[in-house]
Amino acid sequence: MASSLLQNPTFLKPQSFLIPKPPATTATRGGYVRVRCGGPRSQRGPLMKGRILSIEAIQAIQTLKRLHRTNPPNLSQLVSNTLTRLIKFDLLATLRELLRQQHCTIALRVFSTLRSEYGADLSLYAEMVQALAAADMSDDVDRLILDLEEGSGIPCDDPKGLVSLIKAVIAAKSRESTVRIYGLMKKSGYGSVTEPDEYVVKVLVNGLRSLGEVALAKELEDQYKRGLPKFSRAQFDTLPI
Repeated sequence: MASSLLQNPTFLKPQSFLIPKPPATTATRGGYVRVRCGGPRSQRGPLMKGRILSIEAIQAIQTLKRLHRTNPPNLSQLVSNTLTRLIKFDLLATLRELLRQQHCTIALRVFSTLRSEYGADLSLYAEMVQALAAADMSDDVDRLILDLEEGSGIPCDDPKGLVSLIKAVIAAKSRESTVRIYGLMKKSGYGSVTEPDEYVVKVLVNGLRSLGEVALAKELEDQYKRGLPKFSRAQFDTLPI
């Protein structure tokens, strides 16, 4: 028997199936288990730059949409209560998110509160006009510019905001609002008290012409050239828009 065991040494070796295998573990470092979160980068959705919404803004948006849907009798009071709790940053974020979601009717209420509480620059007016025009709310575009006329007018020391607003109303094909903006510029002393910006003038001149207001376009062009005699007609006509 002993000789047979010696002649078969494999019998003495431990069998692999009899030895329990250690459980598989994730590689550790410093005593902590490495955890992988999320999927591959290619599966992640794109980040939307500039969208920063606080909890207050998110709750306000949800509340406003619910109120707009249910339309309670005291809608105006409830909307006012919701909006007056927000700081300027949250009001602005709420407005832009509603515009992004194309809830323009609700956005108009937010804009009204923002304008009365903190004021609104011309660039923000331009954003509103663009969104309203995209939603085929042309009457609200004209009403918005009318409110600007009945308010503090147009601050002509903001050429960037002014040209954005002019471009927005021209793109909306609103002849009434374009003419009204020109009147507000004259009333604010544009070209007499405030030095005119040639790019603003060029955009407005071309816009008035495209909307059929040829006489007003010529009037503006002539006034500008009288104010700046060194600016030749050739320079004006070739100014890019």
